[in-house]
Amino acid sequence: MKRCGWAKEGDALLLAYHDREYGRQRKGDVALFEKLCLECLQAGLSWRTVLYKRDALREVFHGFDISMVADMNSADIERLMQDSRIIRNRRKIAAVIHNARKITLIICEKHSLYDFFYTFSSGKALFADLKQRGFQFTGETICTAFLESIGAMEGHQEGCFLHGQCMDQYI
Repeated sequence: MKRCGWAKEGDALLLAYHDREYGRQRKGDVALFEKLCLECLQAGLSWRTVLYKRDALREVFHGFDISMVADMNSADIERLMQDSRIIRNRRKIAAVIHNARKITLIICEKHSLYDFFYTFSSGKALFADLKQRGFQFTGETICTAFLESIGAMEGHQEGCFLHGQCMDQYI
């Protein structure tokens, strides 16, 4: 069975993510916020690194509860910088907190993140919107990867057994 080139054989966690999560739609605000945060935290790193730190990231960011993350402060950033289980990049941690505050405004405006994110068909358009709203660590490449990972755009490579199969499936 052929998979996307980044789904390395022999890495059970990466293969499970590829086969069961990647490219499938998410409806809940928390699930979409988590995915955006993970994509931001991944910048410059491998997705494998993020996957192996995901449980710890969920723990330190309160299960990606948007209001709880939005309430975090500089003392929380200092505490997280000491936690070797997570991605310890001060700018990325601060961006997660900052973006949580911006996400709350989008939810107030659009009623749900699903109603917001699934209107975009390109990372360029999403990036432009998020940039205008003041988001951090959400460049065009990150936005494209995010939209592909949540099934808003086709992300599976041609030849992958899941190409064209996931975008209408929900997790």
